[in-house]
Amino acid sequence: MTRNICESLSSFLAMDILAKAQELERAGHRVIHLEIGQPDFETPECVNEAAIKALRDKKTGYTHSMGILPLREAIAEYYLREYNVQVDPGQVMVTSGSSPAMMMLFSMACDEGDKVIMADPAYACYENFVRFAGAEAVRLATREDQGFQLDPEAVKQAVGPRTKAILVNSPSNPAGSIISRENLTKLMQLGPLVVSDEIYHGLVYEGQAVSALEVAGADGNCAVLDGFSKRYAMTGWRLGWLVAPRSFIPTLQVLQQNFFISPNSISQWAGLAALTCADADVSRMRAEYAKRRLRLVEGLQKLGFGIRSKPVGAFYVLADARHLFKNNAKIDSVALAYDILEKAHIGATPGVDFGQRGEGYLRFSYANSLENIEEALQRLHTYIENKL
Repeated sequence: MTRNICESLSSFLAMDILAKAQELERAGHRVIHLEIGQPDFETPECVNEAAIKALRDKKTGYTHSMGILPLREAIAEYYLREYNVQVDPGQVMVTSGSSPAMMMLFSMACDEGDKVIMADPAYACYENFVRFAGAEAVRLATREDQGFQLDPEAVKQAVGPRTKAILVNSPSNPAGSIISRENLTKLMQLGPLVVSDEIYHGLVYEGQAVSALEVAGADGNCAVLDGFSKRYAMTGWRLGWLVAPRSFIPTLQVLQQNFFISPNSISQWAGLAALTCADADVSRMRAEYAKRRLRLVEGLQKLGFGIRSKPVGAFYVLADARHLFKNNAKIDSVALAYDILEKAHIGATPGVDFGQRGEGYLRFSYANSLENIEEALQRLHTYIENKL
């Protein structure tokens, strides 16, 4: 069964595009990377210094399987400071990025044949985490003018006796939208566990992202995923966390002990520094992302891409590219993304990577410099002139 599940998992197209882009770079081409959510900023210096100190202090062994207590306490303090929510550090599990947290959570929450409701389009890997747990991902078509966020009424109609969870991502990947407090509250009232991926909290440019913990409380019917990769420019440090109901913790801890033992020790001390000394760095990065967002949206719209719901968080633009298909039945978002990569040397992620509702779209990341974004827009202009 496990082998069959593994063989059936779909490829992560963003990483396939990156691999091809790297081939082109090895051949001497300069590729502008707008395909991946990789901050181009350096990790804050205070974080680096904390990691160096941890190495010098020889803090290189296994830690508590849940993560070092000072980091879990700092995460709890973060929720009190940012959302006025009291979180018990005993409900916080530190993980090697948010991906292991998702794998363990769905493996614990779902039996074979259970169902997890999620948006279409949504982050490419969500469905594979659910399928790996033996459950079924129920993808609900969403509307662009609603930011591709779940409609509570549609979710209500889809909930059945085998529905174990509703997965929410706000700010979202790929659309950069946020879910309203009202809609998040309605989802909480439907019964199944709400799994809220909040990895892009802290990167919001308009409005305010609401944590599921604000709505449900720290021991309510929700589990919250977050981490350090995005807002602290720490992708390679592989450090995230999960806040779960108390009743979940014993099983999650056993899973962590068996499959991951403990998170990286050095990364944990670095994460502690990020939460306590890097706020100014995050503010600086967020201000720069805000400028890039406006320029990329404006530039893509001038080139004919449809963007009916302007992104307000994260660092992505999901743009309707169907004006470039020109009734060519052989062209889809995958073929278009590879064609742009080959001819314009710009990396972009095919919209279908995020679900069938994303077909016809391309996702562009603005986690790259304003100068590179300007050059990418010019290259796209030339590409489109030659294509049309």
